[in-house]
Amino acid sequence: MRRAIEHIPVSQSDTSEVRGTVTLAFADRHRRRIRLMDDAGDAFLLDLPHAVRLGDGDKLRLVDGGVIVVRAAAEDVLTITCSGPIAAAKMAWHIGNRHTPLQVLKDGRLRIIDDHVMRDMVQGLGGVVFAEVAPFDPLNGAYHGLGGGGHGHSHGNDHFEEPHDHDDHDHDHRHDHGHDHSHAHSHGHSHSHAHAHAIGEPHDH
Repeated sequence: MRRAIEHIPVSQSDTSEVRGTVTLAFADRHRRRIRLMDDAGDAFLLDLPHAVRLGDGDKLRLVDGGVIVVRAAAEDVLTITCSGPIAAAKMAWHIGNRHTPLQVLKDGRLRIIDDHVMRDMVQGLGGVVFAEVAPFDPLNGAYHGLGGGGHGHSHGNDHFEEPHDHDDHDHDHRHDHGHDHSHAHSHGHSHSHAHAHAIGEPHDH
């Protein structure tokens, strides 16, 4: 079985031969060691030194050369439009204060996983919420990749993990109250796919 042993962030230049892609939902992209299937149906073992958050466009280096490219799966999300940059910054602060993963799109809109509690909060703060099916690629925390600060709970068991195991959940408890939890550096993966409508407003099918 092929084995992927290194995570290469999308921001890092790499010219290795692409040997395939693997499309994963947000909840399935915090991994260390697990058997996965690429998009062609071929199995490989993800075997990293520690659990990492896999982003859209990241690569996984294979032992025998080449890489597998990670793609964010389309899933139920809420895309949020605010009245202006200041309102968007305030909205991002409130979302981050709830420890909710947040994506900032290139056009300044915000995106979160569909959740009725967050939807009500956003609407109460004046945001216009659109429900749609689109890839979700949130920002990493301020301490991501720096070796300290945040404490993501990765238990690192050396056996095949099933998708519902606890070390695959993102317990990113960075209690940085007083700091803005959103850092506006989107990778621009705002692939909005159709059937979006503003929640609470009439819409035609």
